[in-house]
Amino acid sequence: MLITCTHCQAKNRVPDERLGENPNCGQCGHALLDGHPADLSDASFGPVVNGTELPVVVDFWAEWCGPCKMMAPQFKQAAALLKGRALLAKVDSDACPRASVQNRIRSIPTMVMFLHGQEVRRVSGAMSAQQIEQWVTQA
Repeated sequence: MLITCTHCQAKNRVPDERLGENPNCGQCGHALLDGHPADLSDASFGPVVNGTELPVVVDFWAEWCGPCKMMAPQFKQAAALLKGRALLAKVDSDACPRASVQNRIRSIPTMVMFLHGQEVRRVSGAMSAQQIEQWVTQA
């Protein structure tokens, strides 16, 4: 399984059976799939989404958004539940306007699931960790 490091954008090949074992990036040493949402920037968004073979689920949010703040701990919990099955990431739509515009984000929170760089699903509104897990696994 090819996974792009969210820190340095190096591509790492991880055997499928080791996806749940906290693999580290061979270049920078950061955890690739540690069960926590990764923060993406305009610069890292494309390389990570396009270069990761696992489903990449991106939560587009903003600091001023009440529902986004309510969903943040649920998204974090969902990242732990989906560890090794999906890469969960967050994009601050105010700090990363290019990623937000390119993905036609009109309301937040919005979650978009990518597979091999292509959008496969999208949902807007706050969800619980269990709802997020179900939404991701039914794709």
